[in-house]
Amino acid sequence: MDHALVSASTIVWLGFAIGAAFGASSQRTGFCTMGAVSDAVNIGDWTRMRMWALAVALATLGTGALHALGLFDPAKTLYTGARLPWLSHIVGGLAFGVGMTLASGCAGKTLIRIGGGNLKSVVVFVFLAIGASMTLRGLTGVWRVEFLDPVALHLPHGQTLPAFLAAAGMEAGKASLAASALAGGGLLAWALASRDARHPEVLLGGAIVGLAVVAGWYVTGHLGHIAEHPDTLEEVFLATNSGRAESLSFVAPQAFTLELLLLWSDANRQMSFGIASALGVIAGAAAMALATGSFRIESFRDPADLVRHIAGGLLMGFGGVTALGCTLGQGVSGLSTLALGAAITTAAIIAGAVATMKLQYWLPTRAG
Repeated sequence: MDHALVSASTIVWLGFAIGAAFGASSQRTGFCTMGAVSDAVNIGDWTRMRMWALAVALATLGTGALHALGLFDPAKTLYTGARLPWLSHIVGGLAFGVGMTLASGCAGKTLIRIGGGNLKSVVVFVFLAIGASMTLRGLTGVWRVEFLDPVALHLPHGQTLPAFLAAAGMEAGKASLAASALAGGGLLAWALASRDARHPEVLLGGAIVGLAVVAGWYVTGHLGHIAEHPDTLEEVFLATNSGRAESLSFVAPQAFTLELLLLWSDANRQMSFGIASALGVIAGAAAMALATGSFRIESFRDPADLVRHIAGGLLMGFGGVTALGCTLGQGVSGLSTLALGAAITTAAIIAGAVATMKLQYWLPTRAG
């Protein structure tokens, strides 16, 4: 691959295209992790949960295939290191789960709802971005660094399932293939076990999300990867905020988007894959909403509704940065690398969401 032919702007536009495909598909099919949890908990319908499982399965299988073909190295991501900040994953995941329930959807759903005309989600976007910025470099960031991040396990190898298998004596290449096939294949079998989950829209929604994550890894981890930059002689991943390979994740990119808009004249602020993919989600969702006649302007019912959404946005911003990802960043992209931290975060997000839903249903009965 001649990386001289690939520019940062190419990576940015590909990120926008991937985000647009995700946004359009999710707007059409109703893909939503919080919706999946709500359906399962409140009405016993696991269809959207199987759609999410299908996305994770295909993302895992595709990521494993990229790794086997030498087109992507999961070790070049934020998810797979030997240091496991388990407390950050738990606290951040719980906070994000509570926040997304209060805000009527996760970070990705917020972008999709904006595209569909939801003004409440514009407010959530702003406060999520503020909460994320504060947790990256502000007040809550100081708390995160002082009290949460130091609590970690230091493993003798990477935190991924293939790394554990390799440490047990399996050859590294075989360990990667075996782990991807086992985890991805098992999730795929469960996702397709129900007749309802084999509905075309469910299949389409899960497949596009999973493949979008794989595409993100390929674009940033292969097309945008320069092993030795001619100017610095250092390894570079073009147009990524983390300086590593990235795929779909929507908390920190919302913070970077707001910062870029506020500090546009600052030459150090540049469009990135993450920002472009977030904007692409809005554009794709808007195009689909307009094409299907589902675009609707929606606002808050009352002041209490506004307060809930503001609180939800702030909690998602704090939680997503603390846990290194959201329902997409950890719950699909992170899980596709088979990282233990991603599994802990995803479980904590679901637990936080379920507890908040139960509380929301219990409080009215208590008041009555």
